[in-house]
Amino acid sequence: MEFAALIALTVLIGMLIILVAIAVGKQKGEISDQLEQKEEDSVAEESAVKASTAKKQKQQRPRKEKAQQQTFSHPLLASSLKSHSGNVTSLDFSSNGKYLATCADDRTVRIWSTKDFLDRDHKCLRANVELDHATLVRFSPDSKAFITWLANGDTIRIFKMTKKDDGSFTFKAAPEDFPQKHKTNVINIGIAETGKFIMSASTDTNILIWDLKGEVLASVITNQMTNSYAAISPCGRFVASCGFTPDVKVWEVCFGKGGEFKEVARAFDLKGHSAGVHSFAFSNDSRRMATVSKDGTWRLWDTDVEYKKQQDPYLLKSVPCQSSEGSRVALSPDARVVAISNSCSVAMYSTSTGQLEEEFHGVHSEEITDLRFDINSRYLVCSGDRAVRVFHNAPGYRAAIQDMQAMLKKAQNEGMKQRLKQQIQEAQSALDTVLTAPKD
Repeated sequence: MEFAALIALTVLIGMLIILVAIAVGKQKGEISDQLEQKEEDSVAEESAVKASTAKKQKQQRPRKEKAQQQTFSHPLLASSLKSHSGNVTSLDFSSNGKYLATCADDRTVRIWSTKDFLDRDHKCLRANVELDHATLVRFSPDSKAFITWLANGDTIRIFKMTKKDDGSFTFKAAPEDFPQKHKTNVINIGIAETGKFIMSASTDTNILIWDLKGEVLASVITNQMTNSYAAISPCGRFVASCGFTPDVKVWEVCFGKGGEFKEVARAFDLKGHSAGVHSFAFSNDSRRMATVSKDGTWRLWDTDVEYKKQQDPYLLKSVPCQSSEGSRVALSPDARVVAISNSCSVAMYSTSTGQLEEEFHGVHSEEITDLRFDINSRYLVCSGDRAVRVFHNAPGYRAAIQDMQAMLKKAQNEGMKQRLKQQIQEAQSALDTVLTAPKD
């Protein structure tokens, strides 16, 4: 009896132990499930927080967008040339007045027809700059070639233009580029109108005179601390430079009667500014020069002097203006108008009165890189972003009318009077057309 009771008690205790074990295991499983769920919830919450933070950071981070083509309008804007896909760094008119060359960091040089400036569509011809891009472009005197400065190659490359039967051109680069000679950034290049030499100038006060085959004829040290600008005169006789010092230095590039190079001789200086000179420009006959300086003025000079007899240029006018580092000055070929760039804007002045005639604000979305009049003084052209802006030279028309009216008062010959009246009428008609032309 006692033995049976002992067996029953043992069985009961075993079942209790089993039930307790089952209950404990179940509780542990529930706790584990809860812990796993909490861990999953925590991970999900952390991921959500990270995603939210990343989203906020993405929203807050400034978006790097491609530069947008700026829209600009003005009553005197004749056209905007927009075929380049990169920023235009330089431009030049051919000496025959038919073409405008532009170069950009899109590895192309574009040739535009000036007769199409007033058309709605502006077609151009493209010359590719292989494995590089041009920062400067200048036409040859015969308008059948142009030279470029290569950004990566640090040298000059010549392109020849061959006219096809349909009137378009093909472009072929010379077999070899010029040798690398400059040690710092080149600020300008040019070809003399005489066709006798090429010039290149760098920021380290060095100017090189080359022959057309790439041989260095002479090296000129300007002693201006740094060069900010340099150019060849339209007559092809002179090379000038400006920079940190408050003067412009002019040299004559001399050749013998047989065409052989002789020397680069100091001609004259333009002295009078109280601070460094940003840039300068010549009139078409090289008898006038305009300068713009850090001292807040532009100046007009009479350079038609006998410098070999120690005669100095005459200061004709000094006018206050807005300028900045990199400002450019353009003098119309007839010397009637001065244009000054200041960052992204342009101002036009009369050289006879010094009065501000026109202002164009925000012409480009970036700093203006080049500024030039066409050879007929009809247009002012500038570059800065991907577009090239072409303006009517209304101040030039007004100045020409005023000059002819003054001549008419002094004229005594009846034939001369009639010719002047006709010319005044034509100039006034052209000005009226410019001012009343419909704008896009």
